Formats: sequence, structure tokens, C-alpha cells
Amino acid sequence: MEFTEVIKNRYSCKKYDTTRVISDEQLNAILEGGRLAPTAKNLQEQHIYVAQSEQALAIIDKHTPCRYGATTVLVVAWDKNNVYTYPSGTRESGVEDATIVATHLMLAAANAGVDSCWINCFYPENLANELGLPENEEILMLLDLGYAAEGAEPLANHFSRKPLSETVTKI
Repeated sequence: MEFTEVIKNRYSCKKYDTTRVISDEQLNAILEGGRLAPTAKNLQEQHIYVAQSEQALAIIDKHTPCRYGATTVLVVAWDKNNVYTYPSGTRESGVEDATIVATHLMLAAANAGVDSCWINCFYPENLANELGLPENEEILMLLDLGYAAEGAEPLANHFSRKPLSETVTKI
């Protein structure tokens, strides 16, 4: 798919076909998209967990109502011990790098014909503990992956965007 079409047409799917599972080929293409994302100083501090088992999905369901029936959920985490600290000493790169990776995953999914939804309605620490993630890792977000169920469509306000004149200032 042409890139501008990918970014224009992807939307947050809130209703998945629970009978369809994405193929290993599609999943690998999505994960590769995340792997290629830029990170500060190329530290690549992200760690992606692929939740597809009934047990893992049940744990996720305990922590968020937002799986919407997706058959695969990517848990996007980052290593707190492997980040770039900015010269000011007041910021580190972990959250932004994981966000770039997550965005690449989401766009790679759209490019592969897989629907997705960025989930941040959960308590990261609680989910990390129950999933047994290492203490040095922090969860940024969850990314639902699957195929839209019949009748699923973007939210009414999805295509509403402010004009550039309201969001961009040349200095």
C-alpha cells in the first residue's frame, strides 16, 4: 500500500473478528517494522511481547476492557536501564523511543492489512507484574492486532483534523 494511504486510512479498530488470527508472515512483517524504528543513540531499548495464548489474553482482559476481541496483542515495553539521558539530565529517551517503535508497529500492521488499536487504558505496573516482566522493563502501551469484525468502522470523529495553521508555527 502507498504510505500516504496507510496513514490516512488506518483507524483504531474497536471490534475484531474473533475467529481470524493474523498469519506468522504478517506478524513478522509488523514486528520487523518495529525493529527498524529509530531510537536515541540506536539503543533499541524496546522489548515487544506477543500475547496470543488464551492465558496471556485472559491476563490482558483482567487489566483492560479494550482488547475488543483482538486475537493478538503486542505489549510494548522498554528497558529503563538502557536509555539515553539528555544533556539537561531531566529527560530520558525510553518513553519516546518506545512510542516511535509502537507507531512503526501500528503503521506496519496497516500496511500488512491488519487492523489495530493503541491501548493505554490500564495500569502498566500491575500488568507488568502479572505478566512476569523483568523489573527493569516498563510497559508503554498495548497494541491490539487482528481483523475488523463486520460492521466495525472508525469513530465518527476519526477523519476530523485541525488545519495545519492551528498546529504548526514557522519560527
